[in-house]
Amino acid sequence: MIGLLIGGLLGLVLTLVGTPLFIRFLVRRGYGQFIRDDGPTTHKTKRGTPTMGGAVFVVVTVVAYFLTHWIMAGMGLANAGPTASAILLLFLMAGMGLVGFLDDFSKISNQRSLGLTPWAKIVLQGIVGIAFAVLALNFPDERGLTPASTAISLVRDLPIDLAFAGPVLGVILFVVWSNLITTATTNAVNLTDGLDGLATGATAMITAAYVLLCIFQSNQACATTGGIPGCYEVRDPLDLAVVGSILTGALMGFLWWNTSPAKIFMGDTGSLALGGALAGLAILSRTELLVVVLAGLMVLITLSVIIQVGYFKFSGGKRVFLMAPLQHHFELKGWAEVTVVVRFWLIGLLCVAVGVALFYGEWVLVR
Repeated sequence: MIGLLIGGLLGLVLTLVGTPLFIRFLVRRGYGQFIRDDGPTTHKTKRGTPTMGGAVFVVVTVVAYFLTHWIMAGMGLANAGPTASAILLLFLMAGMGLVGFLDDFSKISNQRSLGLTPWAKIVLQGIVGIAFAVLALNFPDERGLTPASTAISLVRDLPIDLAFAGPVLGVILFVVWSNLITTATTNAVNLTDGLDGLATGATAMITAAYVLLCIFQSNQACATTGGIPGCYEVRDPLDLAVVGSILTGALMGFLWWNTSPAKIFMGDTGSLALGGALAGLAILSRTELLVVVLAGLMVLITLSVIIQVGYFKFSGGKRVFLMAPLQHHFELKGWAEVTVVVRFWLIGLLCVAVGVALFYGEWVLVR
């Protein structure tokens, strides 16, 4: 448990200190945000704000993870070494962050609000996602548990195994399923990242919830409880909690500078990385469908875009919302940006609370 405190503190402090240094670097290089011409007019004042800030909390999370384990090893704590699950989670987060960084850098280099082509982003994200999915089905521990399984999960693995038609097809279907989750979460965070601090705060709530869930899974692991009803078969849940704690601390540190009026934006570097982190946490903790509830705010925002685009095409140019994603609809209705952010945070917190309640309620019922 001490690793959770050490990691969270390192994530918070390193990001608080590192972000203003990165802001100065970006300002010197002239790496500022380009604002869409079709966005809310109030956003024009944000043009030129340093972007790619997600690089700070991505790097801090990776560095703080290994630093935490180095400190724990120095304190003589048992099982202090890095685990396969946590390293895979960091790989997916950093890999998606790298795709976002290339997208952000392309926008800055080309002096426009559009970065990589859609197909380039799909291919690059696909490479990272496929590598993660294949690796996640390897590295069994002493009990034969791999970081991920081919079973679809809600709060634990369900009796729906993608390997029903053989192991090879099972791996292929899992790769598709894993990439579907990753694509959904990265797009959801990316769409949520439209107002100062909105995506940062909303994601921090979800990662904090995963810290609690993974701690509970560790305390109720089948390996340590003798296989009692309701125990969890998850590889390295406590180390996943350590990464979650570090990332939550890092996001809190970043929010200090990202809250309105933002001194820096996370950019696609941050939003894609956070989407990868949420997907990794869901897959590796065997809560793949539960993330839909935990990230309910992001699901709602994503649905607003789908509804807007679909209705626009179906109706020949009519719109359901004044603007999509949903947060911009309320901006155009006259809500102040801070008001939208805080109220959306409250919705996000409610979704997280419902998700945690479902997780705990299921454990109570199966005991």
